[in-house]
Amino acid sequence: ASVQSTISPHHFARSLSIVTTLQMDLMTLTVLFCLHVTLVTVNCNPGPLEDVVIDRYDIPKICPREVQTEDFIRYHFNGTFSADGKKFDSSHDRGKAFISQVGLGRLITGMDRGLLSMCVNERRRIKIPPHLAYGSIGTGGVIPPDAVLVYDVLLLDIWNTQDTVQIRTLSKPASCNRTTVASDFVRYHYNGTLLSGAAFGSSHSKNSTYDTYLGQGDLIKGMEEGLLGMCVGERRIIIVPPFLAYGETGQGTQVPPQATLVFQVLLVDVFNPKDDLIVEVKEVPEGCSRRTVTGDYIRYHYNGTFQDGTAFDSSYKRNSTYNTYIGKGYVIQGMDKALHGLCIGEKRKITIPPHMAYGQEGVGDLIPSSAVLVFNIHVIDFHNPEDPVDIKSTYKPEDCKVTSEADDLIQYRYNCSMMDGTLLDHYESPSITTLGANKVILGLEKGLSGMCVGERREVVVPPHWGHGENGAGGVPRSAVLFFELELVELQKGVPEGYMFVWLGDGPDPLFPAMDLNGDKEVPLEEFSAFIMLQVKEGKGRLLPGFDADSIIKDMFNNQDRNEDGKIVEYELKLKVDESEQVKRDEL
Repeated sequence: ASVQSTISPHHFARSLSIVTTLQMDLMTLTVLFCLHVTLVTVNCNPGPLEDVVIDRYDIPKICPREVQTEDFIRYHFNGTFSADGKKFDSSHDRGKAFISQVGLGRLITGMDRGLLSMCVNERRRIKIPPHLAYGSIGTGGVIPPDAVLVYDVLLLDIWNTQDTVQIRTLSKPASCNRTTVASDFVRYHYNGTLLSGAAFGSSHSKNSTYDTYLGQGDLIKGMEEGLLGMCVGERRIIIVPPFLAYGETGQGTQVPPQATLVFQVLLVDVFNPKDDLIVEVKEVPEGCSRRTVTGDYIRYHYNGTFQDGTAFDSSYKRNSTYNTYIGKGYVIQGMDKALHGLCIGEKRKITIPPHMAYGQEGVGDLIPSSAVLVFNIHVIDFHNPEDPVDIKSTYKPEDCKVTSEADDLIQYRYNCSMMDGTLLDHYESPSITTLGANKVILGLEKGLSGMCVGERREVVVPPHWGHGENGAGGVPRSAVLFFELELVELQKGVPEGYMFVWLGDGPDPLFPAMDLNGDKEVPLEEFSAFIMLQVKEGKGRLLPGFDADSIIKDMFNNQDRNEDGKIVEYELKLKVDESEQVKRDEL
């Protein structure tokens, strides 16, 4: 430019020649310079550039996923200089893991390469040469020029924007009649960990299930999805990527930002607010002629469990039935409803949703909040307070003219059992009783009345005709009893307080009939002969069930007023007059 500036317009040709010469000289110098530079560069190059050096010094045995390009990762690191080991940076010191995406230039090139194919919980040492780190410039006064960097890395998490919720079923019941859907209420146990295995929460440690509705936004999105389609008793592992969990904010101190969550879940319970009672009939005895209705009193055994099979109560363990009135509100709503229409001996499985059981309150430590209850019941018996004694004759002789009644002495055989067949009493030898003497329960008394010798009966005795609410001996409280009866022998009786009765009009006058030899006095032997003759001829009857000689002697002593060993007409007349006076006084 300085040369050209001295050239005037009229010296253009000469100037052009000079310029051309100068241009040729400059070209020659440039070629020589370039050649020199090239020769110098070739002579100073020691060899190919170094790459990243990776030392995988701690690799987990199981590695379901490795870091790929475009994955997001969360990791801890310590950064040191290779030359002197001096630390220049550490996520540990900051107390916060580093989060980045791999392979898109958001990290130094050496780190992008060094993190590929890494597993969660793997530890590796990554040595990065300067040209793959901060080069000949360094950075911010922290990394000097041409520094070789060493990173000790612990990988904590991997995820990708294309990730979905992962569900792995660990176990599932053989029978699964129902699976969870949106709007269901679920109760489940869980253990929650990060992808690295660090625990962040557990319902087991709180000894309480996590209870919530599905589909109402009460859970993180990934958990909502992972709980759908589960059966009660099923176990799952649910892996939730960060953007379907707590995302960039994390949750408290336990869940860091951008953390993948792993839940191991056991579904304990499920119901829907629209659920009704579920009744499954397991067994119905043949010949069921009567079913329970409102107002009946029922005795039943039960096993109570939750839906996962965990037992919470059992009448069998107490060796005592549960007794209650039906339809009176004495039991939970669902059970009150389920107890209708049952037969004696019937077995049912009853599933009761919480809103028909103990609801959100539960029962102390026994029944959790919002628990579905499952009862397997066996009806032992039931009755109504208005029930009479039920008598059924199973055999009756054709010749049945004489039947049992009050004051009769009878012999009978019987079996006594409960309505479920449990035998309470069984006697091969006949039992003896006097009807009307309050020696047996009222229901049995009624069942034994009006029988012929040889007749057999089946008698059902409700508790208000039996042993009542208190029971007796081996008879449970409020038990309905079933008797099988056979009348073996019948001796007609006498009214209470009497030792002998006439079966028609007696002799009148009486004393001459008693004085068999006509000597105006009747000793014991003569009196006994007279009474036995009346019994033999069917004109009179002694008190049954006692020794005849003893009864007759008592009768004689009662007439022998002066105790001289004989009865005279005056004593007999005096005794008759006293009896008449007693009758008049009673009137």
